Amino acid sequence: MDLKELKEEVFRANLELVKRGLVIYTWGNVSAIDREKELIVIKPRGIEYDDMVADDMSVVDYEGNLVEGKLLPSVDLDIHIEIYNAFEEVGGIAHTHSTWATAWSQANKGIPVMGTTHADHFYGTIPCVDYLSKEEVQGEYEKNLGLAICKAFEGKNPLEMGAVLAAGHGPFTWGKDADSAVEH
Repeated sequence: MDLKELKEEVFRANLELVKRGLVIYTWGNVSAIDREKELIVIKPRGIEYDDMVADDMSVVDYEGNLVEGKLLPSVDLDIHIEIYNAFEEVGGIAHTHSTWATAWSQANKGIPVMGTTHADHFYGTIPCVDYLSKEEVQGEYEKNLGLAICKAFEGKNPLEMGAVLAAGHGPFTWGKDADSAVEH
């Protein structure tokens, strides 16, 4: 897939968040990675979904440096980078502040399996990463949250769960590409 196609995929996946009622305002983002070119495409920060076009997507290298685009990447970029670095199988990540998942996150509770639909998509309780320390929050918050998410999945196949809640923040989901990340 070329970069233009990847930007289009990420753009459409971001619009799917709106269509599914998973975001309000500008609060949410989807990214995808091109591991061969070592590039990440992500929704830019602060842009209204209704005003966005595929060419607005931010293209960054693995260190988060903007390599294409006029708009700064999402403030959550460092979380995405840490997940991509830790999980070679992951090709797309979605983050929202959806009402119900965020409520579980605020309560610092994992979401237990309570039905077949959950069991069809997730193999067990969706974990909730604990609140970060004051030092982690005041330091590199996004990087530290990404590291905490990755630590929670040590020794596990990240594609078997594909989701995590971050206490005090919200849900992150992932999959083999941007579309599957949103589907979770």
